[in-house]
Amino acid sequence: MGATKTEHFTDKQNDIATLSKALGHPARVAIIDYLLSVDACICGDIVNELPLAQATVSQHLKELKNAGLIKGSIEGNAICYCIDEKALQKMQQYFAKVSDRLARKKSKC
Repeated sequence: MGATKTEHFTDKQNDIATLSKALGHPARVAIIDYLLSVDACICGDIVNELPLAQATVSQHLKELKNAGLIKGSIEGNAICYCIDEKALQKMQQYFAKVSDRLARKKSKC
């Protein structure tokens, strides 16, 4: 198996790749959509919304949190999850830059 060689890329490129990879599963996109609609919730709320087992939802939350897309704060014996707006701003800035460059380029491809 080959190495990923992430050290050959900029921090920004690695950040966008990490965020994109975390969003590479429809369940994680559904979790982000749900969190956007409710602002914050606990894992059990998400389990009630999605057709997934609690352990599966927890694993997806872990991936989203590790990527920095969501954050969690301890409330009693539960973790309350919400969107980390900084990560979404990074993605928004990246795609705005891509869109701007495409608009200026007017490629014939």
